[in-house]
Amino acid sequence: MSTGADTEPDASTRDVPAAAAVAGAVADAVARALDEDLGADGDLTAELVPETLRAHFALRARAAGVLAGRACADEAFRRVGPGLTVVWHRSDGDVLERGDTVMEVSGPLRPILTAERTALNFLCHLSGVATLTAAFVAAAREHNPDVQILDTRKTTPGLRLLEKAAVRAGGGTNHRAGLSDAVLVKDNHLAGTDIATAVRRARELWPGRLVEIECDDQEQVAEAARAGADAVLLDNMDPAGVAAAVALAHREAPGPILTEVSGGVTLGTVGDYAAAGPDRISVGALTHSAPVLDLGLDLLATVGAPADDLGPEGTD
Repeated sequence: MSTGADTEPDASTRDVPAAAAVAGAVADAVARALDEDLGADGDLTAELVPETLRAHFALRARAAGVLAGRACADEAFRRVGPGLTVVWHRSDGDVLERGDTVMEVSGPLRPILTAERTALNFLCHLSGVATLTAAFVAAAREHNPDVQILDTRKTTPGLRLLEKAAVRAGGGTNHRAGLSDAVLVKDNHLAGTDIATAVRRARELWPGRLVEIECDDQEQVAEAARAGADAVLLDNMDPAGVAAAVALAHREAPGPILTEVSGGVTLGTVGDYAAAGPDRISVGALTHSAPVLDLGLDLLATVGAPADDLGPEGTD
């Protein structure tokens, strides 16, 4: 069962990153993680295991959630043990129940042991992001089936594309991936300009780019809408304020305008915000506060040691 891993962002948000960009981010992140783990002398403890010993492991879900991060696990096992066989039973975006077998890996035991923690670190973290996203999407769409749940730039440095892919796996939509993707004028920018001037200059400098204005009150919403902004970001308003701002933005805008809620939205309040009628709700917690999903690699069998131990299931 999928939560909507293939959800496409609307035209106002950044396009889903190209597969090549994501693949490059995976390779880079996994290489850095392995370098961090192995250091100059490699996996000392794995050297204690006989080189001839082969093993068969199963990755199992120890809690319910949504899977993300498969490519990172594949890359970790590939880099450490090119001869390992990895077989997946679930895809990114699939809902997992406790006890589900997600993947199996078999081959020489040494590289499996060396890659295990790196693979699990990515899988558990990114699946946690997908799981939390799916919970926000479900809670919001109970009240507004059309609302989109967006991530933010509050991501782990160096892991942004991976975390944004995990948000998509959970049924969410990506906001801008970086500062060059769109214009988002926030309160600190307005210390050096005003809303109307910011919209006009953005149109002159970057025609075709999304122009969004962060608004703290109804007066700013009206000003941004009249100036022709593509979107208004309704920051730290309560649901009643959001409902009023949505109506005001549509009334004052000369054309279509997107409305987005941001600031302190929780699982307990996202339904009320969704019911207020915005197009989008952005939630920084999706990436900066997602708890990991508990996944574990369980040994099924070993073969090839001085005294073969076929393990509980007796197969390699």
